[in-house]
Order: sequence, then structure tokens, then C-alpha cells
Amino acid sequence: MKSLAEALSFSSVMCYLLTSSFFFFFPHPSYSALESFIYAGCTQFKYNDGSPFETNLNSVLTSIANSASLSNFNNFKISLPGSTDSDIVYGLFQCRGDLTSSDCHNCITHAVSQLGKICIDTSGGALQLEGCYVKYDNVSFLGAVDKTVVLKKCGSSSGYDSDFLTRRDAVQAYLTGAGQYFRVGGSGKVQGMAQCIQDLSMSQCQDCLSEAIQQLKNECGSSSWGDMFLAKCYARYSVRGVSSDGGKQFRRRGWWFMICGFIFSFIYVMLC
Repeated sequence: MKSLAEALSFSSVMCYLLTSSFFFFFPHPSYSALESFIYAGCTQFKYNDGSPFETNLNSVLTSIANSASLSNFNNFKISLPGSTDSDIVYGLFQCRGDLTSSDCHNCITHAVSQLGKICIDTSGGALQLEGCYVKYDNVSFLGAVDKTVVLKKCGSSSGYDSDFLTRRDAVQAYLTGAGQYFRVGGSGKVQGMAQCIQDLSMSQCQDCLSEAIQQLKNECGSSSWGDMFLAKCYARYSVRGVSSDGGKQFRRRGWWFMICGFIFSFIYVMLC
């Protein structure tokens, strides 16, 4: 079977009106900071109700929700008695590095609930919220390096502002060399944040973040803010908070990606 990184579908009610193979993105809603939607994706492959795979998946998601009250990261491989190799479910979660245990648990609980509404009966799914990330799949992705660009967004150009550019470059240099899984830094009006999924080694994390930050430089230039989410890490910077714009669509490695506008944000809020 193909993995989540090979075939994705938009599987909420609205998706069937559009396509069956979308990886979709929403702007950040303002109703809840930590639970703001950043992106999600689902495989196009379905599992059968009542199957051993469904039992294993439920066990993974329950383990994720329970574990989030104890740590900000964990990963799982579950194959209950009676399962075959194709029924194995791999999963992980991670919270942003500055969250309290309570905030982490609340964010993950919400993410697990929403993932079930977005990826209906699919064999793989991923959901990135502002404060946390959850992913599961029937093909192992644990410990695997993946620098696929999942989401990139850039703000409007700030024009030539030497102070801004100097401070932005300083923040990005700090994020590149900080040597932690979660990194934050600032210089004057410019702030930055970066994080790796903790199933990577530190050297793999460093490599992933170096790529993300280089992509930010290449893609966002003099933009006043930028987001670069790779499959296993992200880097962000802003002057006065991160915003979004929509309308861009592209295809890469067999996936469809879309950065959507207000209507999709509205649909997501209605699902919550």
C-alpha cells in the first residue's frame, strides 16, 4: 500500500464536492490560538469498518491522547493480536515546545477529535494545528527523514528596509544554529520560531531546519513574514504575527496541495 506521503485526499463532506485527492490548507482562524488550523492531509485509501486496522488505529489515537498529558512528544507502533502486517498502525504527536502539559493535552485532544472528522476511514492522516501535530499511517514514517515542502506562505514585501533585513537574517541564523528541537529567537521587531519532529536525530533535525530556513530565504525574500513547513520540521518568522493569504495551488510527487481561503476556514470552524 502507498504511504501518506504518496497519496492524499480531502475526505470531509466538502471535499467530495471538489476532489478525492487533495492535501488542503486553511488560513489561521482567530477563535483559538493553539487550536488554529494550519494544514491537514489524508490518504486516499480507506479501511473497512470493524477491521483489525480500525482497532489498531483507535488504540493509537487513544494512546496519543493519553500520552499528551505526560509529555510533549511520543510515537507508537500498534499491532494487536489477530493483526497482520498490513494492519499495523504507526502514529506520533508533538506539541510546540513552549506549551504547558495542560495546553499540550488540550491541543492534542482537539487534534485527535478533528482528525477523525477530516480523515474519515482513511489509512493515513496528519493534522498540524498552531500548538500541536498528530499523524498516523499504515506505513512506517517514524525516524525517517522527509524534507518535502508541505506548506509555504509569504507575506507582502516590506520593501528595502535594511534594519528589518539585518534583524531577520540574524534571527534565521540563530534558528539554524540553536541546536534544539524547539527554537525561538528575536531581534527587535522580528521574531522567529522553528521546530523538528523529535523522532529525528539532532543531526537530522539540524539538516531539516537548515533546509527549511534556506527555503524561507529563497521563497520569501523581503516578505514581512514567512512560514515554511516541511514534512518533519518548520521555520517561521514575522514582524507583527503571522497571517495568511490564499489561492495558490500546485502539485508535487503525486499530491495535490491547496492553500484555501475563507470558505474552507469557515467549514473547519463549523466542524469544531
